[in-house]
Amino acid sequence: MTIRILLIDDHTLFRSGIRALLQRQADFEIVDEAADGVEGIKRAKQHRPDVILLDLNMPGLSGLEALQLLVEDLPDSAVIVLTVSEEAEELATALRRGARGYLLKNIETEALTSAIRRAAAGEPVISEAMTAKLVQQFRAPAPAPVRQDDTAKLTAREREIVQGLTRGESNKEIARDLGVAESTVKIHVQNILKKLNLASRVQVAVYAVERGLTEAG
Repeated sequence: MTIRILLIDDHTLFRSGIRALLQRQADFEIVDEAADGVEGIKRAKQHRPDVILLDLNMPGLSGLEALQLLVEDLPDSAVIVLTVSEEAEELATALRRGARGYLLKNIETEALTSAIRRAAAGEPVISEAMTAKLVQQFRAPAPAPVRQDDTAKLTAREREIVQGLTRGESNKEIARDLGVAESTVKIHVQNILKKLNLASRVQVAVYAVERGLTEAG
């Protein structure tokens, strides 16, 4: 299956470099590129790519503003923020607005291509360096109080799967940990999204960290 990719970044040389790297992958197709958020949204609607690589710091419409519009208009496209920003607040905001992933521009090529494939398959992708900052962002100064009306909706098995999602594990990894079929985990994830009225696995992870659901019990 070919993964169709759109690049949105205001740095021409960076776009050219990323395009050259990704075009070496037989299963990747760069459908277009844009230098700002407004043009990026226009071209995203035109091509409806599988994955959108989006910079945060751009003139005019910011990356975070573009992100929100892209997620609303193109729910089937996985938006990955690809940025130099290591600010935990920007990471948290991007995930709340529906980003499928958050990667730093110093990422290795192999890690980037793997992340794109995982995002296209529906998995969240976050640079390892940012994972700890994400947890710290939501845990400081203390975990948000657990709301019984939310957590009561989840079964014990669903709570275990939520913990796996918070660790950034794939369905296959969660299935292996719990000793169940991968298809079973997929069904549970769908049920979790419905019960919590969330749109993505990343939002479930954010939800869990905010409410202190990352520990067993």
